Amino acid sequence: MRPVYPILALLASGLLLAAGCGGGPPAPADAAVETGAPPREAPAPEDTRGPLVVFLGDSLTAGLGLSEDQAFPALLGRRLREAGTPVRVVNAGVSGDTTTGGLSRLPWLLQQNPDVLVVGLGANDALRGQSLDAIEDNLRAIVERGTAAGVPVLLLGMRVPTNYGPDYAEGFATLYRRLAKSLGVELVPFLLDGVGGHPQLNQPDGIHPTARGQEIVADNVLPHLKRVLAKLPR
Repeated sequence: MRPVYPILALLASGLLLAAGCGGGPPAPADAAVETGAPPREAPAPEDTRGPLVVFLGDSLTAGLGLSEDQAFPALLGRRLREAGTPVRVVNAGVSGDTTTGGLSRLPWLLQQNPDVLVVGLGANDALRGQSLDAIEDNLRAIVERGTAAGVPVLLLGMRVPTNYGPDYAEGFATLYRRLAKSLGVELVPFLLDGVGGHPQLNQPDGIHPTARGQEIVADNVLPHLKRVLAKLPR
């Protein structure tokens, strides 16, 4: 079994995920900042058995506005353990993070010897109007560096509303499918499926899921994560 090391999560606050379901512009969130704040030690995984699954993401992954045990990475860990598949889950989500920030954090996270890397980034880039090519290049680099280190990657598909422009919105959604196909990695087609655009499942900012919304997000991810875990060496 690979050793577990303390995981550091950088502190930042900011914009996060906009659901891709049309309608008006996303509700305002705190102004995004660079993720260069001093690191802090995150809680250790609850279980000391099983594969180490690291979630590299932004405030949706971090569970902004909720306790850490209500965020979907923790929910997935509990569901898998209850089903007889113990895993060690580390939530390395950073509010306001971008694909550039995630790429810069990746080498340190890979030093922790994860068995699976779950990547949920790109929405903040899109909210800032970043080039689709740049977003795709960064995500490709993250996935390729993970797989080159021998770590299977699960990619979480994101979307933005069509008011960002139909061509941009479609191009953004498509790049995740293209990356997953070309790199041969498992893909969750849309992380917020069944949550985005449903006010009762989102916090007052209209962006971040409630505790119930996070449960549905976990439902979206669970079968894909199971498939990745099933392929790990015994």
